[in-house]
Amino acid sequence: MPSYISSNENRFYAAVEPAYGTVASITSANRLPAVKLTMRQQLERYQRKDKTGSRTFAGVPAGMRRRTSFELQTYLTGWTDQSQAPGYGPLFQAALGSPGTLFSGGALASNSDGRSLSFVGAHGLSVGQAVGFGGEIRFVAALVDNQTAMLNAPFTVQPSAGSPMVATMTYRPATELPSVSVFDYWSPATAVQRVLSGAAVDKLKISVNGDFHEFTFSGLAADVVDSSSFGSGQAQLQAFPPEPALAAFDYSIVPGHLGQVWMGNAPDQFLTLTSADLTLQNGVALRNKEFGSELPRGMAGGVRTASLNFKIFEQDDSATSALYQAARSQSPISVMFQLGQNEGQLFGAYFKSVIPEVPEFDDSDSRLQWSFQSCRAQGTIDDEIFIAFG
Repeated sequence: MPSYISSNENRFYAAVEPAYGTVASITSANRLPAVKLTMRQQLERYQRKDKTGSRTFAGVPAGMRRRTSFELQTYLTGWTDQSQAPGYGPLFQAALGSPGTLFSGGALASNSDGRSLSFVGAHGLSVGQAVGFGGEIRFVAALVDNQTAMLNAPFTVQPSAGSPMVATMTYRPATELPSVSVFDYWSPATAVQRVLSGAAVDKLKISVNGDFHEFTFSGLAADVVDSSSFGSGQAQLQAFPPEPALAAFDYSIVPGHLGQVWMGNAPDQFLTLTSADLTLQNGVALRNKEFGSELPRGMAGGVRTASLNFKIFEQDDSATSALYQAARSQSPISVMFQLGQNEGQLFGAYFKSVIPEVPEFDDSDSRLQWSFQSCRAQGTIDDEIFIAFG
């Protein structure tokens, strides 16, 4: 007898598309953890103004334009296979633009300290790329030479000579944004399976200090293809793609209170953070008004907005006072968030130049909090935010 479909019997995959709206090929390595995926497709309904001799709605013709939107929520999980991008790497690539850059590590020379790293050989790093050591992640703020790099903030434990740096995967902004295919498979195999084609990530939100560290990707897509109504030629497919053979999958997630935050020009570590939201908005627009097509033919990003909201407890120390003074004088500061505290479970987000807004004083609880809202990052060309895993 038929039964209900369990919402836990759900598996997700994502891959960067070779061309907009052309469904990508996937393997078991493209599987990603997710909490919830929402897809919504609506037909554009125009008002009929012809005289029908009745007050009854006569309907609209088939082939009207469609608008497809989506939202996918996931947790920060372990990065077990550090030879390739994390499962949700294609979504971060779609949000920022550039493919991930892998740093496989390297040994340090004797003249390294917490802020400056000197490698035994050529490091191959670039500004904005991440490095990891001792359960911490940092970003390259400047290059001294091909063997020495300056970091945005010091490691809390100074590396010694010969210390190995861990692998990292860094994503940086780019002018052009790729689209991704998101696959939504269910058990049993006879249930309706879906593929979201031409998914453009318009908004990335990173939530800090909740129960778990959470990522939310949302935006617009070209179409939703399903196994029930599939027809040859949809999304450039000749047949509905079967799910890859299941492989081992790591569901370990990271508690939301673990991590670090560094702010200011020194910078200083703030242990008083109570909550934060990091947001990247791409201003995506679809080519969906062109003659001869009911589906979008392409997409492009607008002016990028990278911003953050955060709350801290006020303290009468120099670091907290300097943060307030920077807000009053509209002086830029650097901001870095590290989520997690163990190798293979690290996530970093680095804003090299943020103008903090003057905080609101929140005295609703027993201790005074400062609430900084809509603090926007700035840069030169495609360098206002960097994101990395380690």
